[in-house]
Parts: sequence; structure tokens; C-alpha cells
Amino acid sequence: MKTLRNLLLFLLLCPLLAAARDNRKNDHAPWNAEIAAFQASDRVRPPAPGAVLFIGSSSIRLWTSLAADFPEVHTLNRGFGGSKIADSTYFVDRIVAPYRPRAIVMYAGDNDLEAGNPPQQVRDDFAAFVRKARAVDPGVPIAFIAIKPSMARQALLPKIREANALVRDWATTQRQVAYLDIFTPMLGKDGQPQDKWFVQDGLHMNRTGYELWIGIVRPWVDVHGR
Repeated sequence: MKTLRNLLLFLLLCPLLAAARDNRKNDHAPWNAEIAAFQASDRVRPPAPGAVLFIGSSSIRLWTSLAADFPEVHTLNRGFGGSKIADSTYFVDRIVAPYRPRAIVMYAGDNDLEAGNPPQQVRDDFAAFVRKARAVDPGVPIAFIAIKPSMARQALLPKIREANALVRDWATTQRQVAYLDIFTPMLGKDGQPQDKWFVQDGLHMNRTGYELWIGIVRPWVDVHGR
């Protein structure tokens, strides 16, 4: 009888425990301060609508030369370091919708894989971001910058390849969704990451790395950002 009672209790608690795990996995609170800072800045100096919005993790946040790198278009940087794709999706109402962007460029995915998310979830989370952004503006063009092959996360290279391929293949089935392949040209002849693109930590990029990205991202921005 006691065993049966314990089994029933376990079955009752399972959904609650699963929900608690999901809530921890989807905890977006660490970025509330950064998002609030964006909003405070917007109140002081409201961005003009129609910018090309760059959003995502630290590779976007640290891209401080966007205005100079894309002088023909108006750009807006809303990257927040350490974030995953789902974090950008969660904050769409606060750091996408108010800007009415002409186009959106996303870079994220490193942190997703590092946190243990499978490549399929990277694709699905990007698809969820597209759906939420398109709920605001059904026609907005969106580009996904491929997950970079960094020295610091070399062990993740097989998962990075798989996640990129899944996003690329999904993007080809969508209207006005692009996959921008910075992954392949960042690899060496041996198919491995190269340190020449990165600062000392082997994760974040130096100017040479960003210049490579500019050459790949600019043609898409020139078409969709004017």
C-alpha cells in the first residue's frame, strides 16, 4: 500500500518538477537590467523607425562599429551578452516591436549549444523568433548569421556544423529568411577554427573577424535595409 501511495505521489509531482525545470531553462531574468537600459536610452533618444536591427548575443553587443561598417543604412544594435536565441524571442515586444525595423540581423547560438541545447533546438528557437517577429511585422526580412567556429568552443564544432545546416535548410523554405554563411570562410584549410579572427579569449572576435563578417553581411543589408 505504501509503495502504491508513493507511486501516485511521484506521478502527481512529475509535471510540477518538469515545469520547474522548464522555468529554470527559460529564465530570462538575468537580462532584465540590460533590456531596461535599452528602454531607458530609447526614452531619452528614441531611435528612428526603419533601422536594420542587429540583435543577439555578445558578437552583436561588441559590434560597436555598426554605423561605420554599414554607412548606407541606419543600424541599431540590441545585442546582449551571454544571451540565447530564446532570450531575444522573449524580449521581442521590448527590443524589436518598438523600432519597426526595416530588416533584422540575428547572431546567436553559441551560448545555446554551450548550455547543452541540441542543434535541433537552435533551429526551432530561431524559427520561434521569426514567428514572433513576424507577428509584429509579417513582411520583415530576417537574416541569421551562422554560428561561428571559435577557438574557445572547438569541442562544439560538430554540433555547430549540424545547427548551422539545420538553420540553413529551414531558411530555404521560408520567405525573406536568409542564412549568412560566415562559418565556412572562418575555417582553416584543415577545417578547424583559426585564431586569427579572435581576441585573446578565443571566443570574441577582433577587427579582422568583423571585417570578414561585414563582407558577407553587407550585400544582404544593402538589399533589405534601404
